[in-house]
Amino acid sequence: MTQPDTPSTHGLPTEDERRAQDVVARILARQGTALASTAQQDHSDDEGALERETRTGTRRIQSGNKDREDISEVEYRQVRLERVVLVGLRTTQTEEEAETSLRELAALAQTAGSEVLDGIIQKRVKPDPATYLGSGKAKELADIVRAVEADTVIVNEELAPSQRRGLEDVVNAKVVDRTALILDIFAQHAKSREGKAQVELAQLEYLLPRLRGWGESMSRQAGGRVAAGAGIGSRGPGETKIELDRRRIRTRMAKLREDIKKMEPARRTQRLARRRGSVPSVAIAGYTNAGKSTLLNRLTGAGVLVEDALFATLDPTVRRSATSDGRVYTITDTVGFVRNLPTQLVEAFRSTLEEVGEADILVHVVDAAHPDPVGQVEAVRAVLDTIEGAADIPELIVLNKADLAAPEQLAVLRTTYPDSVAVSAFSGFGIEHLKAVLEDMLPRPSVRVDVVVPYSRGDLIHQVHEDGEVELEEYVDAGTRIVARTDEQLATRLREAALAQGSSDE
Repeated sequence: MTQPDTPSTHGLPTEDERRAQDVVARILARQGTALASTAQQDHSDDEGALERETRTGTRRIQSGNKDREDISEVEYRQVRLERVVLVGLRTTQTEEEAETSLRELAALAQTAGSEVLDGIIQKRVKPDPATYLGSGKAKELADIVRAVEADTVIVNEELAPSQRRGLEDVVNAKVVDRTALILDIFAQHAKSREGKAQVELAQLEYLLPRLRGWGESMSRQAGGRVAAGAGIGSRGPGETKIELDRRRIRTRMAKLREDIKKMEPARRTQRLARRRGSVPSVAIAGYTNAGKSTLLNRLTGAGVLVEDALFATLDPTVRRSATSDGRVYTITDTVGFVRNLPTQLVEAFRSTLEEVGEADILVHVVDAAHPDPVGQVEAVRAVLDTIEGAADIPELIVLNKADLAAPEQLAVLRTTYPDSVAVSAFSGFGIEHLKAVLEDMLPRPSVRVDVVVPYSRGDLIHQVHEDGEVELEEYVDAGTRIVARTDEQLATRLREAALAQGSSDE
């Protein structure tokens, strides 16, 4: 693909150049991205408006400064995205799949605060080990970067350190891969202490094998004075500067893992408390920007942040809801997934993803208006397969944005997933039907009791109403007769109270 406004030698664009222009136009227009389907929806009045305003205020601003500087120390690259050109490689995919993937990269770049100027797709059997694209296409990319005055190139795969250096030397601009871009978005959106620690750990795991510098600074031994003034107690025997920095990063990673491990008991205690109360749990999972947070707000009135951006939600949100017959259950909104989600993030967010593995029902939200919803489902299931216990949880496919999807596409999806439910979390279409389906899927208490509980044990009656299913409640001389379904533990306590009163369990 060539730069869109490069004329042919005859003054008019060739057929290949016209096709290239069309592809670039589609990429820059974000047609077919997760963001495009909801671009016209207005969330300005919801309770997440303040958080959206805060995020907008911290987005990067454009500047004329180039990021290609002579750095004499270790290259701790902060992803400072401003004016970018996108690069994709088409190997075994179809042309449409390659374009869809690059449009998703454009949406990711814009979520990170970038201005996407251009994009190219190179067809190769496999990536070039030196420059990823090959020398000829890399030089063509360099011409595009100069023409549009870009300062950053974003590649739609994870690059080896040597590939990034090789491509960077040719284009004379900073090169960032897909993994670094996603990590940067996570770093911008993390709010909780646990979320920030998880993101930092993932960033350091990504950075460690990519440390490099220029000149002799990396091979110089630390000697009597350790760099950055660390001083006594931080030196290793004859360490070079880069070895010292690697050791510091490993030390920091160990500290972060320990911190995250210490945070796990609090989350586990909360889950156990819900379990002890026999409160069923529903986990909402799905592709990023499929509408999970909007659905949570619609089902519970939670008022959590809803933003037309990828990875708007990083920290799990748990809310309570109730069925039409009064049964209480919890709904958890989880982090969204994406194709080729960096393994560093999956590992770092392991404790958060356990919320999915501990659920009774998995609500899998799918963007029905996306051009490749089936591919999104497969990407989400690939991540879920790495979570212990998730494969055994009943799954309910929810086809969200049904009001925006073409009728033919919706019909195909309902055929592909026959037990799915079509809804619009934004407008409320299909929500009542979804609630009814969830009610039927929720686990029911297994023990039926018919007892007379003394009036002095009103706490037990209250707990039955909270955690069980009441079939009959009447007041007799000896106390409250209650016929209900409960868990084994509560049933035992009810029987003991009835026996103490002199009643019998039927």
